[in-house]
Amino acid sequence: MTHPVEHITQSDFNYPAQLRGYLKTEAPETIWARGNVALLTDREAHLNGELWALFCSSRCPGQIILKAHELAQQFRASGTSTIGGYHSPVEKECLRVLLRGSQPIILCPARSIENMRLTPVWKGGLAEGRLLLLSIFDSKHRRSTAGLANQRNAFVAALADKICIAHASEGSKTLEFARQVSEWGKPLFTFDVPANRPLLECGAQRIEDLVPEV
Repeated sequence: MTHPVEHITQSDFNYPAQLRGYLKTEAPETIWARGNVALLTDREAHLNGELWALFCSSRCPGQIILKAHELAQQFRASGTSTIGGYHSPVEKECLRVLLRGSQPIILCPARSIENMRLTPVWKGGLAEGRLLLLSIFDSKHRRSTAGLANQRNAFVAALADKICIAHASEGSKTLEFARQVSEWGKPLFTFDVPANRPLLECGAQRIEDLVPEV
């Protein structure tokens, strides 16, 4: 079964209004989508109508790696929908766990998804209607860059209802991004461990209060 790439522009009825609300003039003119577009346009497709974004710095303490793995398992078991770029090592591990479930996943690479090679697991998720690939980059962007990743992260956060940043290293772009999300007023969560004090100080809430098992 093929899954052609669709184009959603700002003039389309199913363009997410929250993108203009949070990103203002930076809202993408076009979104490229491959898979079950209802996961983007229909909140009823998600448990409790909520979509969680997952982020983590590339460098991460071992204690937090384990907690992130446990959180992904909890999201999989509860049927919680997630969105993310799933690029850092911890994010990739979370995606591996989530793909073994049946809950919706929105995957947003920091590059074009046109002519993008799909893994067998991704093809399975697309066939099941529980995976959606989204990109805000056209075909000339065939490789991820730090600049594209920053744009992608803002896009993901704008679409999400709640955001978990498992860890943000001191002085990192991820911590700077967390401050932006906090200024937006988006519900922001992290693990309550000493290494995450910078995140807690910039307004992140304890995710343990929502997901006690982690």
